[in-house]
Formats: sequence, C-alpha cells, structure tokens
Amino acid sequence: MDKKKVVVAMSGGVDSSVCAYMLKKQGYNVVGMTMQLWPNSPDEVQLKEGGCCSTGAVYDAQRVADKIGIPYYVIDLKNYFHEKVIKYFIEEYIAGKTPNPCIACNKYLKFEELLRKALELDAFYLATGHYAKVEYDPITNRYLLKKSVDFSKDQSYALYNLTQFQLQHTVLPLGYYTKREIRQIAIETGLSVANKPDSQEICFIKTNYHDFINERVPNKFSPGLFVDKKGNVLGEHKGIPFYTIGQRKGLGISAGKPLYVINIDIKNNAVVLGEEQDLYVKEFIAYKMNWVAINNLTEKMQVNAKIRYNFSEKPAEIKPLKNDTIKVIFKDPQKAITPGQACVFYKDDIIIGGGIIKERCDFE
Repeated sequence: MDKKKVVVAMSGGVDSSVCAYMLKKQGYNVVGMTMQLWPNSPDEVQLKEGGCCSTGAVYDAQRVADKIGIPYYVIDLKNYFHEKVIKYFIEEYIAGKTPNPCIACNKYLKFEELLRKALELDAFYLATGHYAKVEYDPITNRYLLKKSVDFSKDQSYALYNLTQFQLQHTVLPLGYYTKREIRQIAIETGLSVANKPDSQEICFIKTNYHDFINERVPNKFSPGLFVDKKGNVLGEHKGIPFYTIGQRKGLGISAGKPLYVINIDIKNNAVVLGEEQDLYVKEFIAYKMNWVAINNLTEKMQVNAKIRYNFSEKPAEIKPLKNDTIKVIFKDPQKAITPGQACVFYKDDIIIGGGIIKERCDFE
C-alpha cells in the first residue's frame, strides 16, 4: 500500500478542490473521486442541481482535476446512498425522530465505501475537504479527531462516527486553515470553483422534507392528536413526520399563548405540545455510541457536549449505563434536545466520542 497515494473525495466545491490541490503540491500521488448519487431515471431521487455530488458538481470536479493534473473517477453509489441515507432519513422521521443525513453519508459512503475503493486502488489515505484535524497520540496510541483552527467552520461534529481504522487512513488538510485562506488559495491557483457558494441544505431535498417523505411513503402520514403534558386533547395533527422537537410554526393551534412541540409520542401517534419553558431539560439518554479518544466510557466524565450542528457546546457530565447507552447531564438545562440528532462530546478541541440522542429523561 502506497503511503504517498491519496484518494480525494471531490464534491465539486471549493473545499475539496483545494484539498486535492494542496495534497498534490505536498507531493502526494492524488486521485480525485466523486460519488455518483444522481438517478438513472426520473422516478428515482433527484439531487438539487449545484449541490454536493450532482451532475453539475461532477462537471466542476472534473475541471479542477484537469487543472491540477490528477486522474479523476466517478464511483456509482446510487443504491448504497438510497439504502444508507435516503431510507434512514425517511424511517427516522416516521419514527418521530429528527435525523442528520450528512452524518450518515459521511459514515457509510465517504468513510466506508470511498475508503474501501481507495484501499483497492492501493492508496493509503482518503482525504476530504472537511474542516477538522486528525492527529496521532503516541501516549494513548490512538488517532484523535480535533476541531478545525477555524471554529466558525469546524465540522468535527459531523465526523464523530469515524473508527480508529478510518482515522488512520484519513487526511484532513483543511483543518489547519480558515475558510478565507482556502478561498484565497483557490483564487490564486485559478480554480474555477473559487467563488462557488457553500452547499447549505440537504442535497436530495428539492422542496421540503414533508413532500419528499410523502411522495415515497404516503401511507405513513396518519393524522393523530395534539395533546398537552397531561394528555388533554388540543386538536388534530397531520402526521408524525410533519413535526420535530422545538417546532412552533405550522401547528394550527390557537391557545392564547405560544405552543411548541415538546415530545413525539410515536406509540399513541400523538404530538405533545407545551410552553417554551417545557423545552428545557438537563438530562437525556444517548445510544449507538462511538468513542474516539478513549476505548470506552467506564466511569463518569466531565465534557463539553454538542447536541446539534449549530449549537454551542455546554458543560455536561456523561456516565455509562447498560447496553451501550449513556446518560448525559448538562450543568444547565438546554433547549429542544431532539431524539435522532447526534450528541458529540469534547475535551478542549478533542472529540471524546459521540452517539445518538434516544430520549429526554423526563419522557422516559
């Protein structure tokens, strides 16, 4: 296996393009590769044009590869994308949870399938344009995942699922630069994507996620009841997938005061409504854990916890429970802790590990 050979996951954006350019400049034998996720027929999932891995993105990535002089390939992952990302996205909403498809895509497509392909090509590394850092710690003999130097662009949260094997074979060069510096490199290098805007939304949603789910599983939208915390009926909802924890708009309930979704009762097909203060809790249960800086959590630990992508970390205690679950106890109550979202734990700039929010403890 060639330790100077690296496959770069190229999305057609400025970040992955500069990633490929930088590694080529550093002397690596660079191969560009883009995941083909768009469909063969109009009946399949349609990616938004201009988004990550769309047909337009492939064209942009090919131009960059030609510019910097590297071989470039497109790998067909349509079926895998549907199985691991689209189905997961739909099933989580039907189950009353709020999924993060980008984390699933990173876990199953980029760092499983693309990495597997890289190793088959005799490359030792897979590189992406994520703003995060991978560093080896000789004291613990573990690969660490750290925040980017540009905290405003840090994407380590979305990579918490990486295993030690995957981290060993991962290069993230952009973690040592700011976004402004990366754009400047793209401009100075003459890359055609230098001023291309960042992709902000879910790549496979063209309108809204309600329509997307309803088109594929229309029989899963069963009306039910809005209830308060005591079980009193407040009205009728349109179907569980229409609602998420913390939602205020689109409820259609007149109560003389603002009401929010505070829980999804999937068993009774009910949406529980309450006041804003009811969204604040201190404790929740997490499962499907992945530990990065440690082998496993064997005793309670003080960390900073992040419960969604656009969330400032807050002090918390984590302690192990049975069946690979943990309890997270915030120092102060936090708003809208949402089942299905990832919770990631930090010590300074190092990811300790993370998992999926299972339930708020006041709704156990």
